[in-house]
Amino acid sequence: QVQLVESGGGLVQAGGSLRLSCAASGRTLSRYAMGWFRQAPGKERQFVAAISRSGGTTSYADSVKGRFAISRDNAEIAVYLQMNNLKPEDTAVYYCAAGRDPSFTIATRQFEYDYWGQGTQVTVSS
Repeated sequence: QVQLVESGGGLVQAGGSLRLSCAASGRTLSRYAMGWFRQAPGKERQFVAAISRSGGTTSYADSVKGRFAISRDNAEIAVYLQMNNLKPEDTAVYYCAAGRDPSFTIATRQFEYDYWGQGTQVTVSS
């Protein structure tokens, strides 16, 4: 069992930046494809960004391309989501997810992930 913990959420004005972090309790994340999803009030959870195990491949939702960047550190203890030029429509609970299936180089769909964090709230004011 992998326990994921997100941090870094908060309240920011439109145009501002936040950096979310996701760490796994007691283990490295090197064997997992990683991703970020978000869920706004009254809406379904949606894909935001994903990164392959090697870190060499990334994927983004169209709504965040050019503004968000996903990365993993060299020690493979955390995955990050750098969010720039935030907009009010980015307001949501952001979830980190880990996928263990080696057949997926990069995962953009929720069913491809096995473990989820509890989420961190991001609120962007206009």
